[in-house]
Amino acid sequence: MLTDFQRKVLRILYNYKGGRRRFPTIHELTVKTGKLNPDVMAALDALIAAEYIYWDDKSDTSNIAILEGWERESEKPQLPKVQSTLKPANTDYWTQY
Repeated sequence: MLTDFQRKVLRILYNYKGGRRRFPTIHELTVKTGKLNPDVMAALDALIAAEYIYWDDKSDTSNIAILEGWERESEKPQLPKVQSTLKPANTDYWTQY
């Protein structure tokens, strides 16, 4: 399961590539995330280890290849089901008059 920061970096990479047709530089990632360079590099390394991105030549971010742009369904945290105590909506007023 990805941390919030790793998920944020992955979404920035995915959206930046889609909008600007290039990947952000490390400096741009630090500005967009508000974190320092070592934190961004650690998140990128974690994304490589989890096989969300492929980045063999780490000299430039233009060499990144996104393998999966979204977090895997099996890794998402499952929220407990909450039973609703609300009554069903009465739409008669809007449909009958």
